[in-house]
Amino acid sequence: MRTIHPGLALLAILAAASAAAQEPTASGPEIHAQLVPKQYTTLSSETAGSIEHLAVREGDHFKEGQLLVRIDCSQQRAQLDEAQAILVAAEQSRAVNKRMVELHSGGILEANLSAAEVAKDEARLRSIQVVLAKCSIAAPYQGRVVEQKVREHQYVQAGQPMLEILDDSALEVEFIAPSRWLAWIKPGTPFQIQIDETGKTYAAKVTRIGAKADAVSHSVRIVGEIDDRTAGLVAGMSGSVRADEPRS
Repeated sequence: MRTIHPGLALLAILAAASAAAQEPTASGPEIHAQLVPKQYTTLSSETAGSIEHLAVREGDHFKEGQLLVRIDCSQQRAQLDEAQAILVAAEQSRAVNKRMVELHSGGILEANLSAAEVAKDEARLRSIQVVLAKCSIAAPYQGRVVEQKVREHQYVQAGQPMLEILDDSALEVEFIAPSRWLAWIKPGTPFQIQIDETGKTYAAKVTRIGAKADAVSHSVRIVGEIDDRTAGLVAGMSGSVRADEPRS
């Protein structure tokens, strides 16, 4: 076995310490993080009926306001035609009774009843129009279909989930940090996130901080955004966040 002189060992330790002191200060601890969409929801049917047209499939992109699902509402459309015809007749009756009152040939009661009948028919017409509006479901924002839960010609009940969607134009970074970070972290604080799926590191900044720290785990939820959004990042990707805690 080779014997190292104590003096040489001491010199080696001092040299290593000196080299370490000259190296850049290491960043803070790495924390698991995930990319999540700013907006996501599940679109459900607001009325019962058969799916007449399904405009998108799982994974498809769509624009804001684009038709996604149309329910067969032929019965409601027939009811709308009937309500419009009834309203026209009621309006004509009201006009006649009003004219007769002006000519002192009719009673005010009949005129008032005709006006009330028109108001009732107008309300019924609006009610049917509201139901018809629920037969077509448009995209509330641009994005992608995460999951397709129904098929064309399938009968759905009111409240039944049909499409799970998200807005992929803006992604957020979510992670759980030690609550002691609250002493220095704030909106605008920069950090870096390395995405496992891409193997790349991206510059980001804090946008929101949880309103409450967990008393058991001594942690707090942090939300941030990547400064320069790069193509290829999708919701659900994960990685590690590293932030530099300032020295006191």
